[in-house]
Amino acid sequence: MSVTDRYLQNNERYASHFAGPQQMAPSEGVAVVACMDARMNVYGILGLQEGEASVIRNAGGVVTDDVIRSLAVSQQLLGTREIILIHHTDCRMLTFPSYSLDPPIRGQDGLKPLWPVESFRDVAIDVRRSISRIKSSKYIPHSDAVRGFIFDVSTGRLDEVK
Repeated sequence: MSVTDRYLQNNERYASHFAGPQQMAPSEGVAVVACMDARMNVYGILGLQEGEASVIRNAGGVVTDDVIRSLAVSQQLLGTREIILIHHTDCRMLTFPSYSLDPPIRGQDGLKPLWPVESFRDVAIDVRRSISRIKSSKYIPHSDAVRGFIFDVSTGRLDEVK
């Protein structure tokens, strides 16, 4: 049995206890941007329940143009007002420079991607850069409640970046 087939069996169990549709807008009015690292259970880390927050994940948890797009939708169409950013220790995006002449990510044709890889050398600096990108975006109307954190993959704790 493939992993996908096992997950589909899990979905059958989940669906059998599913409470039905919830409201579209996040009930807590918050959006979370986090790294896609499998070691990070964003719902567990923050104690979130389904329907409470918009959760946006990508490699590194960096604020890209697509994250700005998702945050704009979350704020302007779904009514969120707070934004939480979560990067983490021991991130794969720390292990290679995006400016390298020999990038680690290439297409099947051997060419490097047209999109920026967005790796970084310091987690705290990238959290600050991500906050700055949000605050300077003309598409994010509520940027007064943006906070950034680093999740420690060894302890499970969040440390706020000031």
